[in-house]
Amino acid sequence: MASLRPFHLAFPVDDLEAARTFYGDVLQCEQGREDSGWIDYNLYGHQIVAHLDPSHVRPVAVENPVDGDSVPVPHFGIVLTFEQFDQLQGRLEANAGTRWVIKPKTRFAGQAGEQRTMFFLDPAGNALEFKAFADDSQLFAV
Repeated sequence: MASLRPFHLAFPVDDLEAARTFYGDVLQCEQGREDSGWIDYNLYGHQIVAHLDPSHVRPVAVENPVDGDSVPVPHFGIVLTFEQFDQLQGRLEANAGTRWVIKPKTRFAGQAGEQRTMFFLDPAGNALEFKAFADDSQLFAV
């Protein structure tokens, strides 16, 4: 199997400085290139780009039921190790401004695909999900 290649995701924000603080300081993403209308970040080896859209309307997410929760769609994030998940959870809990959608929890306990998950919003209202599996082979379990 070929090694996984980094993905690229561009998304709108209405305030680049708020995005800089959130993605750079809170999520601790290394910053890459930037221009007056965008900033590149390294999100665990993947390239995400916050693009300024001053007229950006905060998304009204569709919510789908998943294991008893209302999950916002769209959302994006990363599958972490338990150690990375714990570190990020600690930073988010220490940040008084974290806008939780679903606080850290275990989903599908005792079932195929058991995972730890958390959902929160960035300052522009974009939903993010970070999760971790005890066994990464369960990522696509049926």
